[in-house]
Amino acid sequence: MDATYIDYAETGSFSPTVVNYLKNDESLKPFYGFRPDLDGFRQLLQHKKNTCKRSILIEVLNAQYKKLPVKEVSDLTRTYLDLLNRENTFTVTTGHQLNIFTGPLYFIFKIVTAINLAKDLKIEFPDKNFVPVYWMASEDHDFVEINHTQIGGKKIAWNEEVSGATGRVLTKGIREALNQYKGILGIVEHADELSEFVETAYAKFEKLADATRYLVNALFARFGLIIIDADDPRLKKEFAPIIESDIINQNSFKNISETNEKLEKAGVHIQVNPREINFFYLLKEVRERLVFEEHRYKVLNTAISFSEEELKTEIADFPERFSPNVVMRPLYQEVILPNIAYIGGGAEVVYWMELKSNFDFYKVDFPILILRNSGLIVSKRSAEKAANMGLTLTDFFQTTNILKNDWIQVNSQNQLQLSGFQQELNAVFSRLKLHNIKIDPTLGPSTEAIQKRLEHAVFNLEKKLLKAEKRNYQVRLNQIDQIKAELFPGGNLQERNENFGLFYVKLGSKLIDGLIANFKPLDFKFTILTE
Repeated sequence: MDATYIDYAETGSFSPTVVNYLKNDESLKPFYGFRPDLDGFRQLLQHKKNTCKRSILIEVLNAQYKKLPVKEVSDLTRTYLDLLNRENTFTVTTGHQLNIFTGPLYFIFKIVTAINLAKDLKIEFPDKNFVPVYWMASEDHDFVEINHTQIGGKKIAWNEEVSGATGRVLTKGIREALNQYKGILGIVEHADELSEFVETAYAKFEKLADATRYLVNALFARFGLIIIDADDPRLKKEFAPIIESDIINQNSFKNISETNEKLEKAGVHIQVNPREINFFYLLKEVRERLVFEEHRYKVLNTAISFSEEELKTEIADFPERFSPNVVMRPLYQEVILPNIAYIGGGAEVVYWMELKSNFDFYKVDFPILILRNSGLIVSKRSAEKAANMGLTLTDFFQTTNILKNDWIQVNSQNQLQLSGFQQELNAVFSRLKLHNIKIDPTLGPSTEAIQKRLEHAVFNLEKKLLKAEKRNYQVRLNQIDQIKAELFPGGNLQERNENFGLFYVKLGSKLIDGLIANFKPLDFKFTILTE
């Protein structure tokens, strides 16, 4: 694939806060640690505290990888698992929910960014090791956010009533959605390969977390990607002291609320708001909020409650029953991993900025925040159509109406802008006004009013001329609609809507290779990839 790079600001699709972060805006500096560049990593590595229990981390990861067939675990993955035992090995982490069939394209883009950043850091710091990690958001309970995907403009949904952590959801009810997805993939080119991946993932593995691990590993094992499910009692035990302190003292609520006030004053749109207690209580099919009411810690929508002493005992004996919410999950991640970078989308980068003071409070290193690579995959046919019309692919980031109007203005053989005629009319009315004022000074305003009405009439006539010329070029303008629909399905960036499936059917593993070859994590450019 050929790559073209443009600034994120040029896309019009990213928040001012993210753009300002990349520009090193002074007002945002209090809300993160080191800059997202090689010098920032150099500084962080000099200050990094190795506090995670590597032996426990390796124990958990090895147990989880035993759930995969031995032949599916690559040699590079095994090498990275061994390297995690060493104090000079660090992780580069991205995380996401367990979207079925991987969800939108940016799921894939996140992981590629992590893989590439780990490679780039190894080149810059050869005496250290860097391992790419995908953190499965297996404790998330919002099933309706992950139970569907868009592929080829069609929505595939897994319609089932479930509760509790999504990683524990049984896959037995996904068969209808699985068949629909495979049906859209078809039987050509690399469809069989991807069909086998998803069939094995969702039909051979009982739980959604295990199915997701298989599918992601099938796509990325050759790059050594480590996949972690943090829904594990051994890992939660490492986090237990913070769980207890935060629930009882409500530290995160105080710290993050104060930070959010400062961010709002800096003009930042707040992404998440903390609660007084930022943990859920987690059982087999239950993930409900903990609240403090009437001097007891209660689990909403259940009869479960604890005194303070009972709560401390419960955390000590069953730490796995306490699940961090969106503002505490990042802290949990950084406690159990030797992590130096978190890769997320624009909204994630902003909400991590809300958390810096809480990391400082608990004396946990804050990772460098990396905006994931974003991209657009353009078919050869659409690229050729755009070129034949004299359009660049970056032109398509404009609205359809502006794009069409500009194209008509450039390509029409007729004069569609009446500004020249308007100037002549204005000159006539200037003379007419002088003439009328000599006769009766009160006629000046009347003449100006007539002039304004005529200006408005000329403006409307110009719009009619443009509309008429559009009809003359309707076939060409329809091509703009077709290209726009491919690049911005549903009016959004392709990566936020479309699944990777049909691209994989066409390109196979070369799709991933193309992303690996062209995504540059620390350049912070939007990537347009053309077949």
